[in-house]
Amino acid sequence: MRGPDVPARALDARALAALAANPGCARRAILDGAGVDKARLASALGAPSAFGQSQFALTRGNAFEAKVKADGGAELLRLAHARLDPGAAPPEGAAVPDLTAHGPEGRTARTALALREAAQAGGWTLLDHPMLALDVAGSLAFLEPDAVVVHPDGSWSVVEIKSFPMLDGSADPAKVGAAARQAAVYVLALEEVAARLDPVPVVRHRILLVCPKDFSNLPAASAVDIRKQRAVTARQLARLTRIEEIAGSLPEGTCFAPDRSAEELTASVEAVPATYAPECLSACELAFHCRERSREEGAVTRLGRPLRAELGGLTTVADVLAAAHGETGDPTDPTVTTLRRAAALRAEALRAVDGAAVRTETLRAAADGEVPESTHPAAGTSAEVGLCR
Repeated sequence: MRGPDVPARALDARALAALAANPGCARRAILDGAGVDKARLASALGAPSAFGQSQFALTRGNAFEAKVKADGGAELLRLAHARLDPGAAPPEGAAVPDLTAHGPEGRTARTALALREAAQAGGWTLLDHPMLALDVAGSLAFLEPDAVVVHPDGSWSVVEIKSFPMLDGSADPAKVGAAARQAAVYVLALEEVAARLDPVPVVRHRILLVCPKDFSNLPAASAVDIRKQRAVTARQLARLTRIEEIAGSLPEGTCFAPDRSAEELTASVEAVPATYAPECLSACELAFHCRERSREEGAVTRLGRPLRAELGGLTTVADVLAAAHGETGDPTDPTVTTLRRAAALRAEALRAVDGAAVRTETLRAAADGEVPESTHPAAGTSAEVGLCR
């Protein structure tokens, strides 16, 4: 479906977190499952997106991560000990196993072996960029967290290293939330690895978030509880329709190869239903294309999911306006009743504004001597005229 000789774009935790946030979007599910490069597809459709990190941000993030992991991860383990497990022995002489192997499958197997050995050996162990696998709607996704720490008691913790600053001990809540959702995907993948071991190690639901301190390049860390994000992500991923079912419903010959014409690509993309919401603008490369189509269809989802939930069966702006003006809709429906009441209040407010505007213009005309006050009672008292002046 992505075209012959087109390499697959691997799924990462960021993409899975965005997919879990919008499980009803079959378009994103099939494109991610097929490994389609959505950025190139959006450009070919004539709706390029600026979604993604800049090269400067990537370079800065890589430099900060290298600083945090220097000297065998001594500073990173010190932060993990202080924030996650202060009661354990200090991480002196921690193990840093070699996780190199051929291909993602080999790295995944090597990571699972290293985790098992570390849990049995005791002591502190740091896994630098391990490889994990997670089944998503019938498609296997390979994930690479920044690091995983194995505690002396055999439990596992995910480490997220970000380049946004931590000012006075706290960071931007929106960015922390995005990091927590991304880490929740790693925790789910770790739990699948742990379930195959005996005894089953504990995967901690408090992750270590490492960021630059204030405006320096010094690392600071905070423990983030991701139990809520983990539960939501697990539930949303379980709701995803299997890739085979979506692919089976598409027309024969559907292909998203970037070398095809814009007309062919548009037909292929439109063959897959999408669920657009404003949140897609910060999470999906096809957001601008889907937003334009949503506007053309008059879908209320483009105004936000909360509003869409309140409107019930009214799925388009035209349906909402018709119900509000009494043209359609069941009068006993609470949604229709609320819309008609809102329309009546709006009309009343507009009449009041128009009346005030007419009165103000008359007062101004009378104050300027253009209209005799005696012939226009609406001009008001001399005090009002003086106020206008």
